[in-house]
Order: sequence, then C-alpha cells, then structure tokens
Amino acid sequence: MSTQIDIRILELLSARLCHELISPVGAINNGVELLGEEDPEFVRDAVTLVGQSAKKAAQRLQFYRFAYGTLGGGSAGLDPRDLLAGLLEGGKVTGSWTPAALALPSEWKKLACNMAVLAVEALPRGGEVAIDALPGGTGLVVTARGEALNVTPEAGAAIARTAPVEKLTSRTVQGYFTAHLATRLGVALGAAVAAGSWVLTAGKP
Repeated sequence: MSTQIDIRILELLSARLCHELISPVGAINNGVELLGEEDPEFVRDAVTLVGQSAKKAAQRLQFYRFAYGTLGGGSAGLDPRDLLAGLLEGGKVTGSWTPAALALPSEWKKLACNMAVLAVEALPRGGEVAIDALPGGTGLVVTARGEALNVTPEAGAAIARTAPVEKLTSRTVQGYFTAHLATRLGVALGAAVAAGSWVLTAGKP
C-alpha cells in the first residue's frame, strides 16, 4: 500500500473507532450530569449508567486495540474470546470460537477478530458468528448465520479490494483493511453466501 492509501485508510479506521465510542462516552456524560440531581433515585440511575457505559467503552477499546493495533505489549495474553464477547455484550449477535481457531498464532486471531466485525455487520437483526480454522490450521473461516443477512455490493467490493480507495467509506473500509491483513499473512480473503449463511474465508488462493 502506498503512503497515500495508508493515510486514507487510517482516517477511515479512526472514524470507525470514534463512531464505536460516541454512544458509550455520550452516555457517561449524561450520567455525570444526572449526578448533580438532588433526587437519590436519579443519582442511583446515574451511577448505574456511568458504570455500564464505562464498561462498554472499555470493552470496545480493548477489542479494537487488538484488532487494529500492533501485537505485543498490552495485547500480550489477551483472550480473543473475551474481546469478542465484550464487543457483542448486550447486542443481538453471539460469537463462538473453536479450539482450532484459538490455537492459531496471535496475528491470525487478529485477522479473525476483523473478519468477525464484518460478519457482525451482516447480521442487523441478530444471529451467530462462528470462528473456525481451516483444516491443518492453514487459514480461517468465519460464518455469519442469522434471519436477515445484509451483504451489500459495496462490502463485497471492499473485501475483494476492487473498490477504489477514494470511494471507500468508514463503513466499507473494514472489508478493505481485513483483506489487507489477510494478504500480509500470505492468504486471500474471500466471501460467499451459502445456505443462508455468509462465509468468510482466509486461505491460500
């Protein structure tokens, strides 16, 4: 990737991260304002709101620190199951990992987390995201199962990296970035709808 593309992708990923944090941080601010009320019930509600929102913000930061950041340092020893569970907590989508997927090296788990984000976005009405390793640990397969899959052509073009970089948005950049991570590991990212599921694979072409 050229320097110009790197900057564009960085801008869009930063916008995505900010979007993920706006809701819980805004709720924390609302809770702090309620702490000034004299009614004890308002104060109790405010404390609960601040606590829940701070937890959600921390969960999202931990997940995206692992998914978008460099490995090592603070990322060492993190369990991707906990990271994904925290990201999904309170939502309509559940996630699962097979032992084979958890046995993969950290850089593959990072790729799996990014593939999981794509799978979650394809399940607006809820469902399940299942993360598994390809036979022999040669790659990854992430399956999105739900009642109403929503896979847009724009998302497909970003995953295939056929979309011009200047046409990417903060929503579609996730597919482009994930495909880049796969390429860096020497595999290709593919996606297909089969039997009512959306299957993402990262393996040898």
